[in-house]
Amino acid sequence: MIRVLIADDHPVVRQGLRTFLDLQDDLDVVGEAADGAEALALVESLAPDVLLLDLRMPVLDGPGTLARLAGREGGPRVLVLTSVGDPEDVAPALRAGAAGFLYKDVDPGTLVQAIRTVHGGQVLLAPEAAGAVLSAAPVAPEAPAGVAPADPAASVPPRRGAGPVAPLTGRESQVLALIASGRSNREIARELAVAEKTVKTHVSNVLMKLGVQDRTQAALYAVRHGLA
Repeated sequence: MIRVLIADDHPVVRQGLRTFLDLQDDLDVVGEAADGAEALALVESLAPDVLLLDLRMPVLDGPGTLARLAGREGGPRVLVLTSVGDPEDVAPALRAGAAGFLYKDVDPGTLVQAIRTVHGGQVLLAPEAAGAVLSAAPVAPEAPAGVAPADPAASVPPRRGAGPVAPLTGRESQVLALIASGRSNREIARELAVAEKTVKTHVSNVLMKLGVQDRTQAALYAVRHGLA
């Protein structure tokens, strides 16, 4: 059974979430908090597995709550669930330790699966959040037609000690940025003027080097380890 704590300053939202989540056989809503300070107290007393956390709350907001939880051992996995659509909120939340980021217009079934996914140790981002994660990542400019880019295979060491298995090449860094912006392999192939098969190889290399399982985890890794 996954123990869930809901932190949101709107009673109607909390009640709606509790009503739906309690219908799931493997989820148990153990408490509700109206602000971050109350959420922290309930984390101590109830020991939830997953905290659904709104960003905008009185007394202590979501970012402040994440900062307090970051210094604790054995805390809950935090899934941000917010109505705020500012893309600048995503990266700070992930850097502060959030394991997922969703918006309140998410499909109920998707929310349930997200809770299970986060509880299982994986990360999950809404498509809009994933696109925001690396939207500002530097991408090497395209070379003029007929002119090869300057050393496209040159290693680009990760900043601030990210420590992948091996440094990403310049092309792999481009692919990583495009993955995070929500592009498909076909779209990346068109953007970089390469074969789709080549893109698949780059994607596999990026995931392997970063030690992650999928594109969403790659984006999160990049933010947390200073690659974005």
